[in-house]
Amino acid sequence: MDLSLSAEERDLRDAARQFARKEIAPVADRMDREDYFPRELFRRLGEHGFLAPTVPPEYGGLGLSPVAQALILEEIARVSPALALSVGAHSNLFADNLARNGTDAQRRAFLPAAADGREIGALALTEPGAGSDAVSLRTRAERDGDDYVLTGSKQFITNGPVADSLLVYAKTAPDRGPRGISAFLVRRDTPGFSVAKSLDKMGMRGSPTGELVFDGCRVPADQRVGPENEGVRVMMGGLNVERAVLGAIPVGIMAECLDRSVEYARQREQFGRKIGRFELIQEKLANMSLQLEASRLLVYAALASVVSEPRRMAPAAAALTFGSEASTRVALDAIQIHGGYGYMRDLPLERLARDAKLLEIGAGTSEIRRLLVARELLGPGFEE
Repeated sequence: MDLSLSAEERDLRDAARQFARKEIAPVADRMDREDYFPRELFRRLGEHGFLAPTVPPEYGGLGLSPVAQALILEEIARVSPALALSVGAHSNLFADNLARNGTDAQRRAFLPAAADGREIGALALTEPGAGSDAVSLRTRAERDGDDYVLTGSKQFITNGPVADSLLVYAKTAPDRGPRGISAFLVRRDTPGFSVAKSLDKMGMRGSPTGELVFDGCRVPADQRVGPENEGVRVMMGGLNVERAVLGAIPVGIMAECLDRSVEYARQREQFGRKIGRFELIQEKLANMSLQLEASRLLVYAALASVVSEPRRMAPAAAALTFGSEASTRVALDAIQIHGGYGYMRDLPLERLARDAKLLEIGAGTSEIRRLLVARELLGPGFEE
């Protein structure tokens, strides 16, 4: 596994870092306080090539590896994990998924507008009764001539309230269980589709999350992604890449928390000494650094795995599990180092801590991801 970045990847990372500091940082606090989604900023991300790094150039993307996608998310997450989450849902869950699994006609119809930010994408999988147990979804898609008619609801959908296009999973053969799921492209203006409500979250505010309803939503058959009843393959492959790529968000959170804590420890004085001279503060900084570097290495290993061994689920599950839990700890340690100042909303640390917690829940909870790791260790016969 080569952990070095190419010159192109380094340039992309540096460009994303500059963009995040200049364009995103000034609105990050407003996003959190007002639950504000900066749509025009999303468009500018597209203009700079940050929304479709893995999409082939003929469809408007950069044609790079998942590493490029992770580098962008890490830099955005340093200033706004919420925007990084929305970018990840758009660029990975929707655009990258469609680029890997869609037909040429579907890619040409949906990807260019997603790549340049004119349109926003989302993936609709989770339902009120189907969260970690994703394959138990109840949304139905019944064939009617040249169309499918979708009926059901989706819950906790990132970008759902603002998405122009969605990749939606539904049961086309309910009696076949996981082997009866299909994936569909649904446009926002399709009759029968609606946003029931936007949800008010503890963290990741400014990244819109919603409940969606499909009430006799008629979708042309040529907007089915992949063969009928084989959507679980699209689903699981997408979840695997998602976990690997989104693992970069907790890395960004930890990197920002560590940098701010080191600088504060160098400047803050108590009892006539810089607090960086206190061994307990040094221990916290060292542990924060260890968790950051271990998480980053796990993410790079997972990114390599989804390319070379796409059927393996454990590396991506391990990367997101370790990193998400570490980011919560690191953010809380950063608040502790900053004392009363860290607890105030004048600094972004309390926001980063609230944002970090979601990463232990989304893309399969930490508990479910641990099951994936354990079952891969145990081998065949331990899937249930």
